[in-house]
Amino acid sequence: MMHHALFFHGETLHLMPSGALHWPARKLLAVSDLHLGKSERLARRGGSLLPPYETQATLEKLDRDLEATKAQSIICLGDSFDDLAAAEAIDESIRLWLTRLMAGRDWTWITGNHDPGPIEIGGTHRAELKLQPFTFRHIAEAPERAEISGHYHPKARLAGQSRPCFLADAARMILPAYGVYTGGLPAHDKALTTLMAADALAILTGPRVLAIPVPR
Repeated sequence: MMHHALFFHGETLHLMPSGALHWPARKLLAVSDLHLGKSERLARRGGSLLPPYETQATLEKLDRDLEATKAQSIICLGDSFDDLAAAEAIDESIRLWLTRLMAGRDWTWITGNHDPGPIEIGGTHRAELKLQPFTFRHIAEAPERAEISGHYHPKARLAGQSRPCFLADAARMILPAYGVYTGGLPAHDKALTTLMAADALAILTGPRVLAIPVPR
């Protein structure tokens, strides 16, 4: 599997085509913003309809990444479910699928702004997680260093196409949304350019993982 290797605060991290972050030395996989149950939430609230299998598609992607990396520790960086009702309404087959993925693995759910808080699926629930040298949380905090977060769903354009991307500078990294049909925020948006240094990189996901300067 092709990936972008990034040396970040003394550790080699693999930025994967799927939008997952693999830390080989720790056998750890981090993903952000799965938004499981988004199609159900939009239909419930009378919004635009999404394909009904977005949750299955997201879990299929996660299944593949866990198999490819053999990760034993998993961190979900918040907004894993689209809202409380979406978490409660997940189909039993999805619940069993998650249970299978979690079996035998150290699984941490980081609280996000959409998340319902602790849910009856297992795993550990935290506001943030510190694993030296990194702090994993949902939303970036301006003065923080060695921080890995999500929330913003960054995207960048290349050759006329918009692609989900990682953002990275010397201080922090922001992961793309891992869930399918999640939308995104342009990397040149002020909310992101005020967080990221002028020399930050956007690492585009997709069939070819490619690092470019963050558009300004």
